[in-house]
Amino acid sequence: MIQIQFPEPDFKVMKEGDKTLIFDRFRKKYVVLTPEEWVRQNFLQYLVQVLQYPASLIAVEKEIYLGEMKKRFDIVVYNRDAKPWMLIECKEMNVPLGPQTLEQAVRYKMVIPADYLVITNGNHTYCCTYRAETAGWHFLEALPGYGS
Repeated sequence: MIQIQFPEPDFKVMKEGDKTLIFDRFRKKYVVLTPEEWVRQNFLQYLVQVLQYPASLIAVEKEIYLGEMKKRFDIVVYNRDAKPWMLIECKEMNVPLGPQTLEQAVRYKMVIPADYLVITNGNHTYCCTYRAETAGWHFLEALPGYGS
């Protein structure tokens, strides 16, 4: 498991009726602040502020097709050649990260061939990469530096 210390938040938050909205700098719009969105927004800030991943090479909540099923990935970080480098699946904090979460990310990887898979619920974070020589997943002790 990788320890993540989120940076001090500086989010724009507003109320709209009975809903709380947060401004997503990547999607350039306000979105409903759900528990999963809280994790996603904090993780995005960690990537950009702490790890210095380039914000311009991060995509959030884009539609993909798994066969005929429409899905949305949470976060994809692209390399400088605009190829998927890291695929991140976020869950709300009270959702345990188990094999089914990793399997969901692996299914997305079939469409988005990223080098790294990350699953996080804000409390726990795991990062892995597939190693062909061992035909298995290798879990890392830290998130990789950008471009490594």
